Amino acid sequence: MRKKIIVVMALVALILAVMAVVVYRMFYGSAVDKSYVVELCEGESYAEMVEKVKSGMDNHMAFDYYAKRINLEKSIKPGKYEINAGMTVIEVARMLKIGVNDNVKLVINNARTPEALAAKIAKSLPIEEQEMLNLLTDDTYAKECGFDSSKAMFALFLPNTYEVSRKITARELVDYLRSESDKFWADKERAGRLENLAQNTPLKSWYDVMVLASIVHEETKAEDEMARVAGVYINRLNKGMLLQADPTVKYALGDPTIKRILYEHLEVDSPYNTYKHKGLPPTPICMPDLAAIEAVLNYEQHDYLYFCARPELDGRHNFAKTHGEHQRNAKAYHNAIRNL
Repeated sequence: MRKKIIVVMALVALILAVMAVVVYRMFYGSAVDKSYVVELCEGESYAEMVEKVKSGMDNHMAFDYYAKRINLEKSIKPGKYEINAGMTVIEVARMLKIGVNDNVKLVINNARTPEALAAKIAKSLPIEEQEMLNLLTDDTYAKECGFDSSKAMFALFLPNTYEVSRKITARELVDYLRSESDKFWADKERAGRLENLAQNTPLKSWYDVMVLASIVHEETKAEDEMARVAGVYINRLNKGMLLQADPTVKYALGDPTIKRILYEHLEVDSPYNTYKHKGLPPTPICMPDLAAIEAVLNYEQHDYLYFCARPELDGRHNFAKTHGEHQRNAKAYHNAIRNL
């Protein structure tokens, strides 16, 4: 008798163990063999939504049980869901209850023009490129934002990766980017550097910093010499000299692909031609990267007034304190070009 009881108990234990394994696998084992995407729309019934979800799943009974337990019918969120291979019924149900993250990452960088910026934005967000461009080139809207023109408004766009709602409108996006710009310049340390610039250089505002940073950005991609390049331009501004920045001439001509600035290029009649007009150009000539912005804020203090591409043609520059020294550097560079 005792032996029978032991056998029965062993069988019961085995059955319970098997049931536990089965239940565990139903709820915690993989219910999705292959990843798929479902879109649950506003206005659809709960049954219609769940039918879509279960179309690529196993363990339907377990899903229904758990969904009822967490009251999913009252809290399921419409949206586009990516259901990945290996997910459990619990993970899927919880995801439907929490809802999808409707935000997208918007990367803004290396935009020379409003057209380029509008194209970048349109690739990441469901905003029409033309709609975005219309806003970016709207002088009336720019003045509402405190800028003299839409070209000047380009200064508020900082290169960064932003997380924004997929449903954001063009105007809401610009307003958001404007607020991010305000936060950037309100930083205590950065504000202190701005104050130092205002006291010791002709750069009187963050806008002036962005304009000069755009020139530095176009002059060199070597980050470790950006602060020195910025220092050259600040020295020239302090002395009332023309900036004579080649990138501003390219901007005035509307052709950033020009390899060498010729004398004929220097005759272009434009306020952006810094070979003819003293001071900074009216607006940024591109969207500078953060390295160029920081280089202006932390410009290198020295006595250089000139710089020229090195004869090594490595993208770096030789710096000079006198025009004679600069002429020798320029001659070495031109000789290297002729020998190509």
